[in-house]
Amino acid sequence: MSVSVVLIIIMGALFAAGVYAMLERSLTRVLIGFLLLGNAANLFLLVVMGQPGIAAFYGDGDPSEMSDPLPQALTLTAIVITFAVSAFLLALIYRSWQLGQADTVTDDEADIAVRDRAIADEEAIDDETAIEDEDDDATTDFLGTDTAPITVLHHRDFDGIRDDAPTDRPRTRHTGDSDSGSHDERGGES
Repeated sequence: MSVSVVLIIIMGALFAAGVYAMLERSLTRVLIGFLLLGNAANLFLLVVMGQPGIAAFYGDGDPSEMSDPLPQALTLTAIVITFAVSAFLLALIYRSWQLGQADTVTDDEADIAVRDRAIADEEAIDDETAIEDEDDDATTDFLGTDTAPITVLHHRDFDGIRDDAPTDRPRTRHTGDSDSGSHDERGGES
């Protein structure tokens, strides 16, 4: 068995254990699951990197012998993100322990009310679909109005619209006789 296959098996086990631990109600287990997921992501980036090579510095050797620096940079970023989220989860665990002497997330009254309300809402939705089946026009907000595609107005359509937004086109200069007067940007006389 090659090294990559062993790393892939370890990475899969870490992902599975991390997801399983994150589905628990205990915040400490959620933290452990997140740390396992972070390490699995780092192993994934290590596997993606390919075979190790020389450092990727200009002029040190043939580019085919150099290792890819992008997975290394992504691994460093993943380590920093894992550390920051872990610190946040530790603060949540500490605060939860201060308030309730436990780090277990429990259902509150609002969660229970939403769960009970879901059954009543489902029955109401069934009643609405029965109305929709009877008359398709009854559910639209635009009864009696003709619908048309969107019309884009231009400054030439109405006199009150002023369209003097800058454009990427170069300005054209009007050349004329000196006796014709000065011209403004739009070509009219001032």
